[in-house]
Amino acid sequence: MVNYLADEFKKENTVDLRKDKMALQRLKEAAEKAKIELSSAQQTEVNLPFITADASGPKHLQIKLTRAKLESLVADLVKRTLDPCKKALKDAGLTAAEIDDVVLVGGQTRMPKIQEIVQEFFGKEPHKGVNPDEVVAMGAAIQAGVLQGDVKDVLLLDVTPLSLGIETLGGVFTRLIERNTTIPVSKKEIFSTADDNQTIVTVHVLQGERDFATDNRTLGRFNLEGIAPAPRGAAQVEVGFDIDANGIVHVTAKDLNTGKEQKIRIESSSGLSEADIDTMVKDAESHAQEDQERKKLVEARNTADTLMYSTQKTLDEHGDKIGDVEKTSIENAIQTLKEAMEGDNVGLIEGAMENLSKVSAQLSEAVYADAAAAEATESPAPEEATVGAAGPTMDADFEVVDEDKG
Repeated sequence: MVNYLADEFKKENTVDLRKDKMALQRLKEAAEKAKIELSSAQQTEVNLPFITADASGPKHLQIKLTRAKLESLVADLVKRTLDPCKKALKDAGLTAAEIDDVVLVGGQTRMPKIQEIVQEFFGKEPHKGVNPDEVVAMGAAIQAGVLQGDVKDVLLLDVTPLSLGIETLGGVFTRLIERNTTIPVSKKEIFSTADDNQTIVTVHVLQGERDFATDNRTLGRFNLEGIAPAPRGAAQVEVGFDIDANGIVHVTAKDLNTGKEQKIRIESSSGLSEADIDTMVKDAESHAQEDQERKKLVEARNTADTLMYSTQKTLDEHGDKIGDVEKTSIENAIQTLKEAMEGDNVGLIEGAMENLSKVSAQLSEAVYADAAAAEATESPAPEEATVGAAGPTMDADFEVVDEDKG
């Protein structure tokens, strides 16, 4: 509106009020007053005598302004107010019809056009029982009361603005807590070591929506040391994320074999503006296909590496149970897979994995047969079984532990 008034004055007087700081300040104050008046009136007048002067004498600004003109000037801004509403509904998995009440926030929502588009979008008249200038302060006061324990009959739910997780093999960002998860929340997941005799695990904590660690925001990094040397995959590390009601993130890493634990406290996880968060989400959306292709390649390489490692280990330990021809076939298949992993062709890697699994089938059968024979030899006859002997031990599968608080 300030620009409109300045342009209208310039047309008549060839003077740009925006270059005069004192005149510009008076113009801003008059525009604000006119905007407020047009929320309850169809027309108003901006009257600023002696706004400036030139060689011909003093100049006065007197312009009539209608509500329709104001609405045309801010049409783009009015339209943009619906974007956050659409985004909030999408994130919540709701439709406009499922919303019970719409509370208006901020003095600008007194503008009739704003109320009109809100009613059109949600299909109901916005709630007007709260002063829009005071609603944010009232909400903050209620939240403070809830956190302090003074207010017990109100539950205010906050959510994580971005996903939280750690970097795993291949630079992949593995999410433990998804974006828009209600807090407080606690989640744990079991990870294993990637190398033989690995004694240190670095936990790289990240925040973001991209599929790779390098494209997300680092929140912290710490080491879990003293892991007992063991073959890759044998050592199990439990990583836990805990977000309290204040949004403070506690990350722990615990070696399940030794019980050793390290932790980190992160208080700046929400230190991003809404614009920053929106940019990161849009960046993830625009790179979604590219990231998926990269992730598919990394996952194929990781799977291939695991298959190659386990097959080579079995071949080294039980290669004498198969013939030289079969042994050579397996070695050649391993080499082919290794070469495929150096490239970027996922199909080639998957084909090489399938071939390795096929040619190593006889080795697996020989190992199983040998193990079964050994078990049969060592097992006592039924009549010789010791009374009261302990029953069989069951192997437990580890899975993601989800402990939602609240």
